[in-house]
Amino acid sequence: MKVDEKTDAGAAATERHRLYEDALAIVTGTLIMALGVVIYGKAMLITGSTAGLALLLQHATGAAFWLAFSLVNLPFYILAVKRLGWRFALRTFMAVSLVALFSRLTAEWVDFARLDPLYATIIGGALMGMGLLILFRHRTGLGGINILAIYLQERWAIRAGYFQLGVDLAILAAAAFVLPPANLFLSVIGAVVVNMTLGAINHKPGRYVGVT
Repeated sequence: MKVDEKTDAGAAATERHRLYEDALAIVTGTLIMALGVVIYGKAMLITGSTAGLALLLQHATGAAFWLAFSLVNLPFYILAVKRLGWRFALRTFMAVSLVALFSRLTAEWVDFARLDPLYATIIGGALMGMGLLILFRHRTGLGGINILAIYLQERWAIRAGYFQLGVDLAILAAAAFVLPPANLFLSVIGAVVVNMTLGAINHKPGRYVGVT
């Protein structure tokens, strides 16, 4: 490949996302995420981060996921503005609000006469992973815990990945008091599916570059 061809390829790879592309991505990503969440809610499964915390509250108290998800994210928006900028914070607020809305509507749009637990684990985890992937590629987050992890890493040098893992493990540990052992085991598998879909398979450096 010639030098000018490489330059053109690099410029194309880093082309800035247009506003309508960001908007479509946020709507698509949150729709996909909401479907995965509804499947996990129906199958009595748990995932990580604030979505997992909201699902845990739903299973433990009967609270609606959309309400729990909205409330648990509220304290973290200030951190998002301070550490990641108001644009990221605004996108995160929009994405959280849309997931809350779509999860509420999807439960009315879709009904499952039969839902195999293992299938729900895999397809629900894959859907949530793909939804997060779409959002991340357009600089949009979905959870206050991720924002807190970044803050703690910058402020106290606590590794964000370790903190995130610790929170997810804590959510799964708490779920042991709410879910049957089989559902808890499937939730662990689901967490692996989400992370494999998001990071190990699709979201690798150099595979995709986009600027918003």
